[in-house]
Amino acid sequence: MSAGSPGLRIGQGWDVHRIVAGRRLILGGVTVPCEFGLEGHSDADVLAHAITDAILGAIAAGDIGMHFPDTDPKWKGAGSLQFLRHAVDLAGAAGYSIANVDATVILERPKLKDFRLPIRESLATTMGIRLDQVSVKFKTAERVGPVGEGFSAESQAVVLLANS
Repeated sequence: MSAGSPGLRIGQGWDVHRIVAGRRLILGGVTVPCEFGLEGHSDADVLAHAITDAILGAIAAGDIGMHFPDTDPKWKGAGSLQFLRHAVDLAGAAGYSIANVDATVILERPKLKDFRLPIRESLATTMGIRLDQVSVKFKTAERVGPVGEGFSAESQAVVLLANS
């Protein structure tokens, strides 16, 4: 970190994936029992992707596609928590630690409330932070647009970084 670097950095992330049959639904590293999953080159963990992008954005390190391109076969089917861990490590190398994460998953179904704690625990463990530093909310799109019509899932995340 250079002299004069700000004490706080904020990053915003967003991701979307198509719903498809025949794949596992993985959110924040947790497999949610469901008859569908999300399409993607990796495991398509829309929540981990949004948080990863938020961290990368906060340190001005580009986006997930720059670090883990979907054109590289070595990332085919990869677990997205490794992408998240990479972003956390980059933030640490830049002199920052995660103050908090606030994320939202937008998915019409299944209901996710019973998975909140395991997802928060998975994310907190991966990022090396306390559980009370990770907020995960679940919303529907009220049957509006591609998410509401059951074609896709989205996630949004905001991350606050502080000087380590």
